[in-house]
Amino acid sequence: MIAALERFILHLATERGLSVNYQLSNRQSLEAFISWLETVHGVGSPENVTLAHLTDFLFRRKNDGCGNATIRLQVISLKIFFRWLAIRKFIPADIAEGLQAPRLDASLPETLTETEVGHLLASIEPKTPFDYRDAAILELLYASGLRISELANATIDQLSMEEGFIRVTGKGNKTRLVPVGSRARQAIRDWLEKGRPHLVSAKTSSHLILGQHGQSLTIQRLWQIVKTRAAAVDLVVYPHLLRHSFATHLLSGGADLRVIQEMLGHANISTTQIYTHVDQRRLKAVHAQFHPRA
Repeated sequence: MIAALERFILHLATERGLSVNYQLSNRQSLEAFISWLETVHGVGSPENVTLAHLTDFLFRRKNDGCGNATIRLQVISLKIFFRWLAIRKFIPADIAEGLQAPRLDASLPETLTETEVGHLLASIEPKTPFDYRDAAILELLYASGLRISELANATIDQLSMEEGFIRVTGKGNKTRLVPVGSRARQAIRDWLEKGRPHLVSAKTSSHLILGQHGQSLTIQRLWQIVKTRAAAVDLVVYPHLLRHSFATHLLSGGADLRVIQEMLGHANISTTQIYTHVDQRRLKAVHAQFHPRA
């Protein structure tokens, strides 16, 4: 099984050209299955695996507390792995063909309150270049609702400080203009004037956000910065939570849903409509708390 897994991962990398993260995700799911299969059933060869083994593994994972999203990813990994095994004649037939992935729960996105956002943004007192940088990161993520990948790829020339816009390229390689609020613009000015020049090196590109040696930051590093700054004020925050909060607070303030859709870069209005449910939930909570006959 391990030998087959290594050949499968090589197939994903060389023949299909899939990302390292995708390869790693499949490897982790399949290694967990292979380890369980050998430990519990003593099976170590692909041709000896049955559909019952697959369903038993997924049932055990569910009982161990794995959510539907995790189980779904594991089902997908098993299906593409056993399809590949069948195509390459390692097994006589694709035993995972009929495996069904669980439906994802239609959950509403989490959001921060305006007070929590204000607490987070006010928590950084700029003293070092990294303080100026991190303040600009947080302000821009919340002010413009950017995806973390859009911020990672943003360059200085995409900013129009006078007009108060940033031009970003989002999903589907679509470019859009997003407003940047006055406080975020000031944080960016401070970063560009007092922080960024101290990190620039001979190899520095035009990326807006830089790391310690003047290089652009990865999505993972940006994620870590947001998480660390939030933890310092006892908040649990990830970049997309600021995007959710951006949209929800705009809607609460009376912004039109179509305008929010355009700023978020959603292809379909149905994707944006989830924020109306978030706002309705917030209004109901306020009513329940303050109305004398709630």
